Amino acid sequence: MLTRGKSPDREDYAWIIDYLPYGSSVDSKPSYQKKPLVQAVGEKHFVLMELVPKENTVPQIESRVYIGEGDRDVIDHVKHRVGFKDLSHGSQLELPYMLEKMVLLDEQRFVDFFNDAHPITNRLHMLELLPGIGKKLMWAIIDERKKGTFTSLKELHGRIGGLHSPEKIISNRIIDELKDDNIKYRLFTIPPRRPKQE
Repeated sequence: MLTRGKSPDREDYAWIIDYLPYGSSVDSKPSYQKKPLVQAVGEKHFVLMELVPKENTVPQIESRVYIGEGDRDVIDHVKHRVGFKDLSHGSQLELPYMLEKMVLLDEQRFVDFFNDAHPITNRLHMLELLPGIGKKLMWAIIDERKKGTFTSLKELHGRIGGLHSPEKIISNRIIDELKDDNIKYRLFTIPPRRPKQE
């Protein structure tokens, strides 16, 4: 799925990638005035965000938290969306592992991507946007799926020689999209919100 134009960026669940007991390091307030913050990645569109946990709550890294409408157990409110460069060092280290875990937990979505991927232009196929997939691997995937759709990432790996760790390939693509606000094609994320023009 290539995301074009406006897309709802509502996330109902997020995965925690860092807990900052003294808030953001770029916050100029004295430490005694700072409130704890959580950095997290959204489950649906992989939106990076900072969340404010409820008082006396210490959210655990790699835990899934509800951030949608209504009552929330752990999170008081979503503070704002952030960019990759705004993430703490800990978050940047944790993110690739978290994304791989999220891909495996929502495996069918990504198996469907390999089954449904199609050309974007006469010269470029969606599969070629994945790191490490060139023309040769792209054709191997297309030829193999003609014999029958893929049913799991493990099966995909087994049927395509040279396609190692599909979850890592997808995770790396998501990171590429999160790092580059102006990336031309988005397979799994949505563009950052642009500041309103005066």
